[in-house]
Amino acid sequence: MTKDKEQFLDCILERGIVQEIIPNDKDKLRHKLLSEKLRIYIGVDPTSTVLHLSHAKNYMLLEEFRLLGHEVIVLFGNFTAKIGDPTDRESTRKQLTKEDVDENVKDWLRQIKPLMDFDAKDNPPRIMYNNDWLAKLSMEEVVNLASNVTVQNMLERDMFEKRMKQEKPIYLHEFLYPLMQGYDSVAMDVDIELCGMDQTFNALVGRTLLRKYKNKEKFVVAINLMENPKTGELMSKSKGIGVFLDSTPFDMYGSIMSQSDEMIKILLINNTRVSLDEIDELINKENPRDVKMRTAWEITKIFHGQEDADKAQENFVKLVQNKEAAEDIPEVFLGKSVISLLELLRQCLEEDVSNSEIKRLIQQNSIKIDGQTRNDPNTEIEISMKGNIVKVGKKKWFKVNP
Repeated sequence: MTKDKEQFLDCILERGIVQEIIPNDKDKLRHKLLSEKLRIYIGVDPTSTVLHLSHAKNYMLLEEFRLLGHEVIVLFGNFTAKIGDPTDRESTRKQLTKEDVDENVKDWLRQIKPLMDFDAKDNPPRIMYNNDWLAKLSMEEVVNLASNVTVQNMLERDMFEKRMKQEKPIYLHEFLYPLMQGYDSVAMDVDIELCGMDQTFNALVGRTLLRKYKNKEKFVVAINLMENPKTGELMSKSKGIGVFLDSTPFDMYGSIMSQSDEMIKILLINNTRVSLDEIDELINKENPRDVKMRTAWEITKIFHGQEDADKAQENFVKLVQNKEAAEDIPEVFLGKSVISLLELLRQCLEEDVSNSEIKRLIQQNSIKIDGQTRNDPNTEIEISMKGNIVKVGKKKWFKVNP
């Protein structure tokens, strides 16, 4: 055991990404991580292709455990995705086809590839699929599996309690979901499961099953969800909140710059490896705009490399801060200095985008002009002689001129 390895592990555990350790014995976990080669996994149901920075931090953490010398597994729930995880759902999830899931897996791997060295010659991350064992379970095995968890245990889950109060249906296959996910721990014979704080119920089912089937204790390491400390909101595609991994360098940089100030320290902690001491120094001493720019550059560099991060920052400064023409950003000449928001967007967007679609974007608070959200399609916009910067959603930028 080297001092460097101890320091590296302490940096991981003290950074604030790990929120809870079950059982609550951090010293024992630390000792095992330093003295044994453990099998550690993160499981995900690829129910969509929308990944954001809160997903990214999980794979950054898993990669760090790999660099410590542990065997790490990226598990895709290509069987459980077809059941549908009821976690935090007030209605039953839509069940996906095999084709849907297979396509989603390809997108997940493409988006997390910058975060993990899948091509490493020594101890590369493993990719596994739970259809390989769950699809083979016999009815007798499923019944035996179900005998380990009571209906009362299931009904203690918040989302089921809510549905019962609201007289909404709870389907039997939703009870089976935690059992199927829990059995993953048994099938892979893992030592540690990394999971979001919202997944601890499922992870603990796996801990119970592993103890009963193999007389083995599994650590559950629960990871934070990167919620906004003021609003409590989580990153969400449907709400237009967050920074998404399939963004271009410029869009990723710009999306980070548009995050609220209270999220910047959270992004620095979770999605960069700038030291905690340097983060505190930045937050306490630097101009908030400069801290945000440093954050945007650091994260964009991870996903797209330093050259593209430099270019994204240069274009952002030109376009947004100096209102100059920036490379690859379209300019629109309106022919007037005052225009309604609806008409302005009509001139910026493609002709096949309907007025109703434009109004929907406005209602979803997806339109910003010079950094200010605009949500009234009839409001009149005064166009500056230097031009205005229009942002539509997360991926479209325009410079509009009179």
